[in-house]
This record gives sequence, C-alpha cells and structure tokens, in this order.
Amino acid sequence: MATAKKKTARGRKQDRAKVAGRQKYEVGYESKKTGRSASAVKKAVKKVGNSRKRVEKRLGR
Repeated sequence: MATAKKKTARGRKQDRAKVAGRQKYEVGYESKKTGRSASAVKKAVKKVGNSRKRVEKRLGR
C-alpha cells in the first residue's frame, strides 16, 4: 500500500512568482496592480519572460 504524499505550499509559491501571459485573470491582475494596459503587460511578458519581478520592473513598478 502506497503512503500519501505530504502536501506542501511549494507549488503555490512558485506559481505566484510567475505571470501567465495567456491567462486573462493574471494579465488583468497585473494590469490593475501596475496601472498599465493589458496589452502592455502581455508585451512585457513576451519581452522579459514570465518572472513577476522582471515584468513589474519592465512596467516601471
């Protein structure tokens, strides 16, 4: 019989550090947070990658 795996918050923490450029709610959240348009957020994700820190830095936050 297999033992149950221990649940951790690691996946959730890694997910928060990224911006999913194709997810409307994530782009909208970042747009509202930085005060920039959704298209500007998408362009920033395309330019610098999906790291939230780099995207916010690119958007001038």
